[in-house]
Formats: sequence, structure tokens, C-alpha cells
Amino acid sequence: MAGQITLSRLADQAGVSVSTVSKVLNGRTDVSPATRERITRMLTEAGYRTARPSGLVDLIVGGLNSPWADALVSGAVQAAAEGDCRIVINSVSPHEDFDALLSRIQERGTDGLLTVHRLPGEASRARLEGRGTPFVVIDPPVEPGAGIRSVGATNWQGGLAATRHLIGLGHRRIAAVTGPPDVWCARARLDGYRAALLQAGLPVDDALIRSAPFSPPGGREETLRLLDAGEPPTAIVAGSDGQAFGVLRALAERGLRAPHDISVTGFDDVSVATWSTPPLTTVHQPLEAMTATAFRMLRSSGGAQPEQVELATTLVVRDSTAAPRN
Repeated sequence: MAGQITLSRLADQAGVSVSTVSKVLNGRTDVSPATRERITRMLTEAGYRTARPSGLVDLIVGGLNSPWADALVSGAVQAAAEGDCRIVINSVSPHEDFDALLSRIQERGTDGLLTVHRLPGEASRARLEGRGTPFVVIDPPVEPGAGIRSVGATNWQGGLAATRHLIGLGHRRIAAVTGPPDVWCARARLDGYRAALLQAGLPVDDALIRSAPFSPPGGREETLRLLDAGEPPTAIVAGSDGQAFGVLRALAERGLRAPHDISVTGFDDVSVATWSTPPLTTVHQPLEAMTATAFRMLRSSGGAQPEQVELATTLVVRDSTAAPRN
């Protein structure tokens, strides 16, 4: 009968960790097929019943009505297809109880969770660990602590590259419309902007730094305020492509054009960035690769596994930036 041999003792006999035995017992798929088969046989002989893997991985994303979300979903779906698995897409609003959603997903059954911009609370993490349900955070909202696996991008380097590009064109009065100050990636991008200015011997003028949601309305509103505040900048570094689209809208409302009057850069390189007027110079963030990498981390087993992975960003120069007019 189950219980005559403990999982710890069975793990010793199998030459694996208790965690590996627990994964097999709970139907987790992030164990090599040979090891899973061997441990399953030992568990059965000891009287344990192993759970069948659901073949499902859940992706939890804040909203599904943007090119940014489309790219994240696409990367996860493609990686799951390669791994003979299915992705369940869950949309969660900022006001929804995230931990309650996690509980519902666990009750339904899942092989793991990919969460975008959302970090499970301590109680939820304990429940996930107790059930042997792995999770990986994509673009975490705060710096993840030890034991939390995450995938992000080189946000600081991206902010640095965009600002250096403008400085190299001859701009000296460069504004930043950045994301919310409590969001980790927004702070990193802004720090990259500051670093580029300081390295070039240019002052960091706090009056030229504005925070707004990562959205077109946020970019538009803060750009209008910049234009009304006195001497306008010759260039604006936006914290996201969505904000950059709002910047371009605000310029048009005031009879200005990019890059003739003010150069504009974005961050993300979403699919529609090439279709803006003008096509947007932006920092390419590998969104599809981020979710694909997170999926593979979720399913990986054996050996030393990285906890935090940062994928490289690259600057894509298009028509929204040029040298300032004399």
C-alpha cells in the first residue's frame, strides 16, 4: 500500500531528488521520458497512483487587444506546438483577483503557468510548489527574488541605445515619456536614457521626463504637456511603441511632424511599427522569443537551470528620427 515506502526513500533508490519523484507523481512533464518511466514503475510497485499530465500549459496575459500581446501569444503557441503541448490563453484585468485565477487554473489542471507582468503572491507560490506546478514570469513587474524563474529583455541597454542614437544625430534636448515608475522595465529603460545623457556629458533635465501608462493615450497626453511647458525638445524617447504612437498623434495635433520637427523613438518593435507615419525607429524587444524561452524553461529538467534570463534588445532605425533642424 502507498505509504509503506516514503517518497524520500524511493528517491534514494532511484538516485534522483525528492522533487523529481514528486513531479512524476503529480503528472509533471518536465522530467526526461526515461527517468519518468522508471520512477512511474517504482511508484506503481510501491502502491502510488501517478497523475496523468494534462498536456496543457497556461499563459496569463493582461490583455489581448494589442500587437504586443499578439507577439507574446504567438511565441508561446509556436513553442508549445514544437513540444507537443497546448497553450490555454487567460486574460486577466488589473482589477481581477490574480491569485483566485491561479486557484481556478490549478483546480482545472495544468502542467505549468506562464505569467506576463504578474508575480504570484507568497501564498499562491506555496500552493503551486505544493502541487508541483512550475511557473515562469515573463517581463516581471518587480525584480524577482531567489527561486523565481523569469524571462525578460535588456531594457537598460535598449534605453541606452535609443538615446545614444539620438545623441549621435546631434540632439541635445531629448525628452523621455516613460512607463509607470513602479514597473521594473520602465525604470530600467529610463536609467538607460539617463546613462546615455551622462556619458555624453549632457544634463539630465527632470522637466523633460514624463511618466504615463504604456499606451497611446498616455504618450499623447504627456507629449502635449511637454509641448506646452516651454521650449520643446528636439527628440522624444518613448518607453513603448504604444506610447510612441501617442507621441506622433500629439505632434500631428499641434501641426508638427516627425522627424522634421521632433524625432521619436519607441520600444518593442511591434508588427505595426513599420506602418506608422513615419515608420517608427524603435528598440526591438524579442517578444515571441521571450514566451518561447519561458515555455522551454517551464518544461526543462535536469542540470543547473537559470533562474533569470535576459534576451538581447536591438535598435531598429527607420524614418521617425533624423538630425535636428538648425
